[in-house]
Amino acid sequence: MTLGGLALAVGILVDDATVEIENINRNLEEGKEVEQAILDGAAQIAVPAFVSTLSICIVFVPMFFLGGVARYLFVPLAEAVVFAMLASYFLSRTVVPTMAKYLLQAHDPAQVNQRQESRNPLVRAQIAFERRFEQLRNFYFSLLQLAIAHSTVFLILFFVFTIGSFALLYPWLGQDFFPSVDAGQFKFHLRAQTGTRIEETAALCDEVDDAIRREIPKGELVSIIDNIGIPYSGINLSYTSTGVAGASDADITVALTPKHHPTDLYVQRLRAKLAVEFPGDTFYALPVDMVTQILNFGLPAPIDIQVVGNDADANRDWVNKLLKEVSYVPGTADLHIQQPSNNPHFFVDVDRSKAQDIGFTQRDVAGSMLVATSGTFQTSPSFWLNPQNGVSYNVVAQSPQYTLQSLNDLENIPITSSTAAATTVPSPYVSVGSSGLTPASAGAAPPPRAGVQPIQILGNVASLVRGTEPATISHYNIAPAIDIYGNVVNSDLRSVSDKITQIVDRHRKELPRGSQVIIRGQVQTMNSSFIGLVSGLFFSILLVYLLIVVNFQSWLDPFMIVAALPAALCGIVWMLFITGTHISVPALTGSIMTMGVATANSILVISFAREQLEINVGDARAAALSAGYTRFRPVLMTALAMIIGMVPMSLGLGDGGEQNAPLGRAVIGGLLFATVATLFFVPTLFGVIHGRLERRRKRAAATGAIDLED
Repeated sequence: MTLGGLALAVGILVDDATVEIENINRNLEEGKEVEQAILDGAAQIAVPAFVSTLSICIVFVPMFFLGGVARYLFVPLAEAVVFAMLASYFLSRTVVPTMAKYLLQAHDPAQVNQRQESRNPLVRAQIAFERRFEQLRNFYFSLLQLAIAHSTVFLILFFVFTIGSFALLYPWLGQDFFPSVDAGQFKFHLRAQTGTRIEETAALCDEVDDAIRREIPKGELVSIIDNIGIPYSGINLSYTSTGVAGASDADITVALTPKHHPTDLYVQRLRAKLAVEFPGDTFYALPVDMVTQILNFGLPAPIDIQVVGNDADANRDWVNKLLKEVSYVPGTADLHIQQPSNNPHFFVDVDRSKAQDIGFTQRDVAGSMLVATSGTFQTSPSFWLNPQNGVSYNVVAQSPQYTLQSLNDLENIPITSSTAAATTVPSPYVSVGSSGLTPASAGAAPPPRAGVQPIQILGNVASLVRGTEPATISHYNIAPAIDIYGNVVNSDLRSVSDKITQIVDRHRKELPRGSQVIIRGQVQTMNSSFIGLVSGLFFSILLVYLLIVVNFQSWLDPFMIVAALPAALCGIVWMLFITGTHISVPALTGSIMTMGVATANSILVISFAREQLEINVGDARAAALSAGYTRFRPVLMTALAMIIGMVPMSLGLGDGGEQNAPLGRAVIGGLLFATVATLFFVPTLFGVIHGRLERRRKRAAATGAIDLED
């Protein structure tokens, strides 16, 4: 964001010195000596430039009062712009005039005539440019005369166009928190039928990989990486945001070459194709770029409809009903319930009476099953120290997995007890003495002997019952939670979230008692950030207005300056609409910057008009025309410097350029309209208001003179 702030301010940094030099040259053309022209030029521009610099800096002050993620995103940007602007003002008031003393020469009419006859192509190009520019300025002067002559009609049309354009186009823009980025890779989460073994999931991933290779040209594909099952370490699992629930889950990451077709195009094609080829499985796209992952705050999607409550079964029924309706919202994709509830399991129903008659307890049955299916490491950890390398290794006793392939294998798990007393009930026996395990002979049970334990199989003391259970359980503030996650495709986050909110509100009364539903994800962060930035935008306009009031010692002239700012907002809306760009945090940041630059240009015009009004006493229209004609060049230079500096950013070039493209487009559109308002609207309004004030003063003076005569 610091580099983004420098890119945002680069146009103004160049413009400060440019305006200074232009004003010095204007004084030189009036026939002044070099030092006097430098002193007069610097003095004339010092106060307006200082107020303009403060106006640009002060619009970023509200950013320091933002909270949450917005603060960490925009405070570095604001600091970069403010410090750069202050340094630029200091250098343009000190270093630039000093260098001008040694590099500029006094205006010589004879030298001007020689330049007219020069054959140097650069000199002739400059002369041609100056000629064209003077023609443009004269054309502007005639248009400004026309606007001032028909000031009432012009001002009414200006306000109608500005307010009408904003009101009509704004609802069509759409709102996103941050623009999406083509990261050159994408990731799909595959969820097979819950309970699928990991080797079956791996085979399914191979088929999915083949389908992806058939869709993406070989020349654009770099690699496909499958990450299957739950991470081995619990630490890795805590940092996983993809929603892995078991061995039936897999993340498929596809990397593309630098020269590839749009990644979103492949994602949308594969989303439709995989759903047809693998109808029993679930696929949803995951964020891969760093910014989106951060803005999601660890969630796998920007939309999260979360139901929190203790009645998990009733909540799941309500969520299933809601999911069916939300899936019809235009612009939604990959809607799914994050916590699957159909994980197969076997419930071991132990007949405790029968087990007790044989000499077993519930603990004996559970312990024997744990050792057979999971190993002895959890109950009786043991280690072997290798004397050669000094490394301790885990020693685990466990039944081989290939011996547990069916229900019959599970029922044949041996149940033993080291604490059970010998019994005369007929059962097989084994000796556990020093000679090892020796099976007893078949037939009638021999009499019990010391050191002999009873043995049984699981099927004799328990029955296996099939069932389902949640594959994963999530909690939010201790209470159980169920989440519906979804992505936004071919739409904007605001419109989709508003429609989802309407559906949720319509079904909120059907929620189980004690449960609540909250829409989380990027929507929450976007709402808080937008409220902070929009509030900061209007607060910054108020601060700029108060600053200009202090400088001009007037409430009326600052109002004329601020009245031109709606034109900047209108230009921003038009540019975003034409380019198909949604309103986002970068676009709002560019809007704030545009307010400062537009105010700075209007200050240059109004300050010069006030000076001319003192010279041309009582002729406000002449002062407005003179201000517009004289400040035409510096205003255009300020706007063009900023616009040209924003062009590369607005094109979204380079890796991740899509993030800052709305910022550049907002600045360009806002400055285009704000410059027109500064050159036409501000002088016209100045002429109308001050003209009426002068006429009122003359009438008051005439009335006072008549009273004195009477």
